[in-house]
Amino acid sequence: MANNDTDRRYPDEMSLDELREEIESIDRELVELIARRTYVADTIAAVKADRDLPTTDERQEQRVMDRAGANAEQFDVDANLVKAIFRLLIELNKVEQRENR
Repeated sequence: MANNDTDRRYPDEMSLDELREEIESIDRELVELIARRTYVADTIAAVKADRDLPTTDERQEQRVMDRAGANAEQFDVDANLVKAIFRLLIELNKVEQRENR
């Protein structure tokens, strides 16, 4: 199924297999975005290491969490769920940063 919004059909017009294919496509996009985010986070970690900056920046983490909550509200998604996902991403990045120093 195409990713263009103009090509989307309503769920009641789609078969179960088509819906599952749509989920599969979304999952692939999510993994790609996580990979991109991880790459950028790794680059940030390298900059922090070069500048002898601490791994943890609580103010920046709070900005990320605030943004995640605002984005969740904008898209009518449970903000607690989105924040939990972002907290996990942040913690995984911090662990990797510590291990690579």
